Amino acid sequence: MTKRNIYKYLGVAAIAFSVTACAPSITEKTAKKDVPTSYSNSSQDTTNTAQMNWKEYFTDPYLTALIDTALQNNQELNITLQEIQISQNEVRARKGEYLPFLGVRGAAEVEKVGRYTSQGANDANTEIKPGKETPDPLGDYLLEAYATWEVDIWKKLRNAKKAALSRYLSSVEGRNFMVTNLIGEVASSYYELLALDNQLAIVKRNIEIQSNALEIVKMQKQASRVTELAVRKFQAEVLHTRSLQFDIQQEIVETENRINFLLGRYPQHIERDMEAFVAWTPNQIQAGVPAQLLDNRPDIKQAELDLAAAKLDVKVAKARFYPSLGISAGVGFQAFNPKYLTTTPESLIYSLAGDLMAPLINRNEIKATYKSANAKQIQAVYNYERTVLNAYIEVANQLSKIDNLGKSYDLKAQEVDALTSSINISNNLFKSAHADYMEVLLTQRDALESKFDLVETKMQQMNAMVNIYRALGGGWN
Repeated sequence: MTKRNIYKYLGVAAIAFSVTACAPSITEKTAKKDVPTSYSNSSQDTTNTAQMNWKEYFTDPYLTALIDTALQNNQELNITLQEIQISQNEVRARKGEYLPFLGVRGAAEVEKVGRYTSQGANDANTEIKPGKETPDPLGDYLLEAYATWEVDIWKKLRNAKKAALSRYLSSVEGRNFMVTNLIGEVASSYYELLALDNQLAIVKRNIEIQSNALEIVKMQKQASRVTELAVRKFQAEVLHTRSLQFDIQQEIVETENRINFLLGRYPQHIERDMEAFVAWTPNQIQAGVPAQLLDNRPDIKQAELDLAAAKLDVKVAKARFYPSLGISAGVGFQAFNPKYLTTTPESLIYSLAGDLMAPLINRNEIKATYKSANAKQIQAVYNYERTVLNAYIEVANQLSKIDNLGKSYDLKAQEVDALTSSINISNNLFKSAHADYMEVLLTQRDALESKFDLVETKMQQMNAMVNIYRALGGGWN
């Protein structure tokens, strides 16, 4: 090759590089990672409840057995595990793209060309051996080892591999976040089941009390101290309370089956200890400092990894504007007859080539991909900031809720005690004709509602303890 040709090719390469090196300008956005130094109305203790293992946080043996089963059998969680495997395979595929490709190929061909063609005339006048003509038709047999490699000058392939790795780690954090939510769902449903059991027990006790009151009213009616209206009112109240019993029983069935679904099994009885609900007391919550959310919350780490992957995608898209360099090589044997394949050097072939390619005209697809990658990167920034903000607000809300529910429960407990005592008082006053039947009925109804409210408040307390553990980022480790 002459110097003139060399300079010509170098000039073309320089023009291609100068043209393609100009990528369209974009606006990059950086995520804000600052969080407040403390939660509202909370201490500055750096101890964090989320760092406890869930088996230490949830001590009910029936509940821990349910959670263990859910972590093994839950279908949605198992689907996520397969998504992690898919992401891992993507990393392996991306890693293979920037390594050389090696292969072996073999080929066999028979070709008959016309005698009065340039190739036919040359073949006819070519002597393979003195005194022997070229065989007709002419065979072609090939056995070759070859290699191709795209030189990753601009780190396009390596950045693509790093982006795939970030998404793999993101899928792992997604699985951790799902584990946290699954534990929370099982625990909340279990506590709801205990609350329903206690409400059912309250209803049954109330039915007994109201039935006794009905018998008293019937005796009063026989003594002409009350009318038939009073008997009918008491009878209606008993029937109303009995209907509540079946409503609660249906809720128990649905709650049990919701737990069974989370556990990945068909409907069956959920083992539980109803007395554990009455004996339950709130745990001491250590919220730590908000900065710990960045390390403990899987959804925040997932959003951060997605952001890192999106930034790498921008670099990959930008690298497509630059020239790509490919190298290919091959070595092997080729002959018209298989018996000559190993005859060297006559049958030996080899090649070495380099390709320099760069986009010059009609780069709209590359520009669009580049701008879309940047837009997705900005989306990832906003998603990360939203996730951090949501995590902080969740913790602040649950801390406030735990405090307010504790105060509310104490007052409702006093209300239940007062109304429970008033039932006996109203019955005695009714027997001595110092109170009418409506006062007795209203007292019984108020007492029943207050007991229901007390159970509901305790269930909310239990759920708040579950939610704060999840909000702080516990459960997955």
